[in-house]
Amino acid sequence: MMRVTAVLVCAALAGCQAVPGEGPLASAINTDGGKSGAEIGRQNAAVFEIVDVDNTSAQLVSQYFGSALKRRFGFGSGGAGRAVIGVGDVLKITIFEAGSDGLFSTQDSKQTSLDVVIQPDGQAAIPYVGLVRFSGKTLEEARQTILAALRNKAVEPDVIVNSVNTSSRMVTVSGAVGRSAQVPLNLTGEHITDVIAKAGGPVAQPYESYVTLVRNGRSGTTLLKSVIENPSENIYVQPGDQIFVTRDPRTFTLLGAVKQNARIEFGANDLNLLEAVALGGGGDDAAVNAKGYFLFRYEEPEIIAALIGNARFNQMLAKGMKSDKFGRYPLVYRFDMSRPDSLLVGQTFPIKSRDVIYAARHNAVDFAKFLALVSRPVSVVAQGITVANGIGN
Repeated sequence: MMRVTAVLVCAALAGCQAVPGEGPLASAINTDGGKSGAEIGRQNAAVFEIVDVDNTSAQLVSQYFGSALKRRFGFGSGGAGRAVIGVGDVLKITIFEAGSDGLFSTQDSKQTSLDVVIQPDGQAAIPYVGLVRFSGKTLEEARQTILAALRNKAVEPDVIVNSVNTSSRMVTVSGAVGRSAQVPLNLTGEHITDVIAKAGGPVAQPYESYVTLVRNGRSGTTLLKSVIENPSENIYVQPGDQIFVTRDPRTFTLLGAVKQNARIEFGANDLNLLEAVALGGGGDDAAVNAKGYFLFRYEEPEIIAALIGNARFNQMLAKGMKSDKFGRYPLVYRFDMSRPDSLLVGQTFPIKSRDVIYAARHNAVDFAKFLALVSRPVSVVAQGITVANGIGN
């Protein structure tokens, strides 16, 4: 009779939700996904979409490479740019003449070398030419400017302009690198990894090193591993850029009906879903719902659109789905460990830093807890009522 009563009371409590538990049941997550706060029954509830992890979705996520730098760094990848002379640069200017009685030649030498420093106004003085504006010009443009000024003064002149010091083409590299430094850029252009290498390279592994690029009051951050693996993200740096390298070990959080609830470091270049669950000791066989593994993540909008389609994505935005400060949106991946192919699919689904993996408990766990509660001796219940009355008074 007690068990029948327990079942009836448990049903009235909406699936034993009133008993203690470490998190939502799988049914609650599946019901809440995609609903607005009003539909869920609470204000300001986060709206998220649920996507099943299968062979197609796992392959799509693992193979995705975003055109990240335009969004992550806030700049297009661009090219090397135009290497021009700037204030503070030191140039070596060599002037040649055909005759020995020219302005810059003697019987012993038909050439003269001059070292000039570009002044704050962008100009420098050349004998018999006067002030020449160098700032903003390439070496060849500067050569042609000097040559044109000497044609009616020197004897069949020719000019060579070489860069000695490029103070105006400096990039600051600091943080978790071998040695923080101001790195001079060469005239052909250099990538992020080039200037980091000049600063001694990162002190930590690329999979736990983040690169922040600051340019013209804007900044963006990405994982150094992503820059190395995706050449399109290894953008050209520009004079005046600031690059900060920080070590931040990638971690994920494992919660629910698993043997270890913890924040866990990757400790490797890559980590898949099965490996992540295994790092926490695996699911608790006595409690876990094999069909109720969920991965909570703020995902890139391009991936969401590819997974659910633009129409569904727009519907979710209309329902109140909000992005984080990086422009990513909440997505929950649902993983069914009861399926035989889950052991293959799980190997191809990559874990990202700050992911939260939740293993829901089985419904039977709450039912067993409820039976334990209602099966307690009446004296214990009476004591509880007495204590409650005392607190109320």
